[in-house]
Amino acid sequence: MQWQSYRFVSGLLFLASVIGMAFALYLEHVQGLDPCPLCIFQRIGLIGLGLISLIALLHHPRTNVFRRFYAFLGLLSIGWSVAIAGRHVWLQNLPPDQVPSCGPGLNYWVDTLPLKEVFANVLKGSGECAMIDWTFLGQSLPVWSLTFFSVLALISLWQLFRKYPT
Repeated sequence: MQWQSYRFVSGLLFLASVIGMAFALYLEHVQGLDPCPLCIFQRIGLIGLGLISLIALLHHPRTNVFRRFYAFLGLLSIGWSVAIAGRHVWLQNLPPDQVPSCGPGLNYWVDTLPLKEVFANVLKGSGECAMIDWTFLGQSLPVWSLTFFSVLALISLWQLFRKYPT
C-alpha cells in the first residue's frame, strides 16, 4: 500500500514537523506569545525530526539498515521534544508555592554560561515556563505539544520496528 511506504511516512513526518513549526512561529510572531526556554528546546527536537525525515525522504534508502537508522535518529529527536514537553506540563501543574522563580532569559544564559549550565538551567524550568497564557479546549499549549510530539514519536517508533515489504 502506498500510505505504508517508507517514503510516504518519511514525507508525512517531515510535513507534520513543518506544520508544527509553522504553528509555533504563528503563535510567536502573529499572536505575540514569546516562547519560554522549554518551548525553544521542544522546537529543537521537532526541527531535528523534520530534517532527519527530509533526508530519509530524499535518500529513499532501499536497505532496512538505513531505514531503521533514520527512524532511530528521528525517534531520538522527537523523544527529546516529548521529554521536554512532559517536563513543561509537570511544571505547569505544580502548586503555586512550588513553582521555581523566574530567572534571566535564555539569551542571557547562552551569553554568560557554559553550554552544560545552560542545559541544566533550562531543564530545571522557571516561573515563566509555569505560566499558562494560551489554551485550547481547556488544555495548555504544552499539553497539546506533548500530545502532538507523542503521536509523532509513535509513528517514528512504528517506522523503526515495522516489517518492510521486500
